[in-house]
Amino acid sequence: MENESGTLIRRLATPLAEGNFWLKLVGVLLIVNGVLTALTIVGLLIAWLPIWMGVLLFQASGAISQARDQGDETAMIRGQQRLRTFFTISGVLTLIILVIWLVGMVFGIGGMMFGPGMGPGGGPHGGW
Repeated sequence: MENESGTLIRRLATPLAEGNFWLKLVGVLLIVNGVLTALTIVGLLIAWLPIWMGVLLFQASGAISQARDQGDETAMIRGQQRLRTFFTISGVLTLIILVIWLVGMVFGIGGMMFGPGMGPGGGPHGGW
């Protein structure tokens, strides 16, 4: 029974393990992004997020490789949990960025429509 389970885990882990290069590459890019972000004053507040996401990808890569090589079920679950956490953080950040973008668009369009310099008497020459 144990042998069948190990074989199944190896088969399930193989597609993800074949993408280990990309998991590690994106992990390195995220860590570099976090380090470069930390060089700015405002970036110090958020630099930990991309670094954490990069570390999660490295941990997932290692766990998935272990699952493929050894047929280790707990390693497979650990790798999947790391990927789930990565995608959860990525999704939440994407939603936050979209909301900020939409709010900025609303204020930008509102500022163009109702801001100074628009409409009668608002221009640099006193209006019409």
